[in-house]
Amino acid sequence: MTPTSTPLALSRNPFGRLVLNQDGKPHLVNPVRAFPLTAPLLGISLVGEDGKEVLWIADMAAVDPAARALLDEDLAAREFQPLIQRIVSVSTFSVPSIWTLETDRGPVNMTLKAEEDIRKLHGRQNLLITSADGVHYRLPDTNQLDKASRKLLERFL
Repeated sequence: MTPTSTPLALSRNPFGRLVLNQDGKPHLVNPVRAFPLTAPLLGISLVGEDGKEVLWIADMAAVDPAARALLDEDLAAREFQPLIQRIVSVSTFSVPSIWTLETDRGPVNMTLKAEEDIRKLHGRQNLLITSADGVHYRLPDTNQLDKASRKLLERFL
């Protein structure tokens, strides 16, 4: 598909699904990021119900504000990644362990299955932690954590 540079004919149907009107034909679409962690605003694919790409958006900056708002809203609903603000406690320093966290979405208890579920994204400070139930928790900068949280985290790094 070719990159978009014109306003998108994007709307919601009565059921809340995104509809892209292209060439006079409506397509139910889901936005999918090509690079959700490293370049979240570059490479957005609008995928139809059949799993095939209907439209490729090279850069979200080129999308008109109304369509951008709809896409951002839909992507936010799909990409549930709470940000870790504080590590309150860890049940044990071996895995599996239960972590009590404070996140931007509220307090949570999560289970860490294996140390490999802590991924370093950009250096040692930016982490993605996957819980046993598949939820991805983001920790953009370990240096922003309080001293007690950093000490608990260091045991696993």
